[in-house]
Amino acid sequence: MEPSNSCWVSRFFIILLTFLLNPSPSSSWSLHPSHIHSMATHRNHTAISDFRLLNRRTLMECSNVTDPSIKIKVSRKSNLVDEEYLTVTVSRVLHPSETDWVAMISPSHSNVESCQDYSYGYIQTGDFDDLPLLCHYPVKAMFVSKDPDYLSCKKKHHKKSRKSKSVVTSCTGKLTFHVINIRTDIEFVFFGGGFDTPCVLARSHRINFVNPKKPLYGHISSIDSTGTSMRLTWVSGDMEPQQVQYGDGNTLPSQVTTFTQDHMCSSSSPSPAKDFGWHDPGYIHSAVMTGLEPSSTFSYKYGSDSAGWSEQIQSRTPPAGGSDELRFIAYGDMGKAPRDASAEHFIQPGSLSVTDAIADEVDSNKVDSIFHIGDISYATGFLVEWDFFLQQIGFVASRVSYMTAIGNHERDYDDSGSIYTLTDSGGECGIPYETYFPMPTSGKDKPWYSIEQGSVHFTVISTEHNWTQNSEQYEWMKNDMASVDRSKTPWLVFTGHRPMYSSGEGYLNVDDQFTKEVEPLLLENKVDLVLFGHVHNYERSCSVFQKECKASPKKDESGIDVYDHNNYSAPVHAIIGMGGFSFDKFPNQVQLYQVQQRTLGGMTQGTFILW
Repeated sequence: MEPSNSCWVSRFFIILLTFLLNPSPSSSWSLHPSHIHSMATHRNHTAISDFRLLNRRTLMECSNVTDPSIKIKVSRKSNLVDEEYLTVTVSRVLHPSETDWVAMISPSHSNVESCQDYSYGYIQTGDFDDLPLLCHYPVKAMFVSKDPDYLSCKKKHHKKSRKSKSVVTSCTGKLTFHVINIRTDIEFVFFGGGFDTPCVLARSHRINFVNPKKPLYGHISSIDSTGTSMRLTWVSGDMEPQQVQYGDGNTLPSQVTTFTQDHMCSSSSPSPAKDFGWHDPGYIHSAVMTGLEPSSTFSYKYGSDSAGWSEQIQSRTPPAGGSDELRFIAYGDMGKAPRDASAEHFIQPGSLSVTDAIADEVDSNKVDSIFHIGDISYATGFLVEWDFFLQQIGFVASRVSYMTAIGNHERDYDDSGSIYTLTDSGGECGIPYETYFPMPTSGKDKPWYSIEQGSVHFTVISTEHNWTQNSEQYEWMKNDMASVDRSKTPWLVFTGHRPMYSSGEGYLNVDDQFTKEVEPLLLENKVDLVLFGHVHNYERSCSVFQKECKASPKKDESGIDVYDHNNYSAPVHAIIGMGGFSFDKFPNQVQLYQVQQRTLGGMTQGTFILW
């Protein structure tokens, strides 16, 4: 794409990661009226798993299989470090079943009895059955049949009966759980009856972390366009201010904040975030490192003598706005996936591969910054999953600027100020998102901002807040794009979560009113590239306005599509919601560009290239 100022010679690279994943249910939306009572249909929209349904089931006594001799043993009794793989062994099981499973719960005192008042909480997430619920949601769960020797009873325990000469044979199963420091004690519970009708067979002892105050999960972000200041944000169980030490002996104290259940949104019945999905987030620390050089490396560590310190981390600042080159990675809808065989709600199976691939790019110094445009962790009210997400992205987000935009699964909830009256955030209402990822916005719950890196001006909006004409955000968008100095940053990239165009079939994938209100601003300000997520696939458009192609790319000698904006006609739109969630299906009749597993782009001499 050529910027409107065609005499400018500049270059930047866009790395859009795509991975071929198996198709799965599409995004979570409000139901069409014809489907309002159909649980099966709504499950297809929310991508919930059997594990997510277990909390609405009645806790039953295992009358015919209960044996007080059943044991559950964990490979460590106490003092867990920040990341471990624990072996959990269940033994002396007389009647092994494929419905036997083990849950990891936290805090360890969590109530796994049934609660009768939480049915509406699961209706919010897609379960319309009016059934009793468990009082606390497990962190993760795993069927014991994941041990291939369990059902066949190849691991046997022999015990002689005192009343007779017979020998009682029982079975053993071993599972491996990936555990990270979530500050609160954990416990493992052995259930029978499957996910639908769970019943407690045995509980382990309480297991603590050796240092629940340990500073962890640090990530950096840009606060302005100079490339000389970076914000560091991290999590700790310690409420006292800590420090960041960086550069040549610089030391700064942290600002400390947190959020509580009272900050979460709810309705007449508790939301997941407000009640059964709640987990204490600890304390979020933040400090701004100043006096850095753009496009340069620096090192830092964070923590305190009393709580402990992070490792020394080598990082890189992005290029200052107005310089010649930028290399950035952009994607949406990443989430997280377990590093074990656990079942968890909202597993994004491609997220680990994407994270590992990004880590390779960062490790090779090929990336200046990352833009994650909505649907960040998919915690949706189950707060412990923010910790697992932050741990997953830690290697990359601690080394290059990690910029974000808000999505429906961070913000939307009834009567909370979001423009869509949906419950996709599970009651989070954007509060955990804004606390974990403080962006250079103008104020609380105003998650829109702009930033310049290299030759690119990024206008980052919230599709979940009011974008209609004369709204605060609309006026900001209009003024921000109109004020761009195209002689300094000739490339204008507009990004948010929900797309204006998509060939996908998902309900509410595209809001035509959003397109009608905002698209004219894009043409008026000669936006070069529009990046959206929300739809879980990759596709890109011609140069499009009001659903009409104004120009199409041409193949170069290498067969690569080239968009030439020397004669600007309209923006090119790209959907990049393939950061981790299983791919949505395309309609059979849609003619698609060929998408390789990796899509790279570059702008050179006024041309925009994607392949």
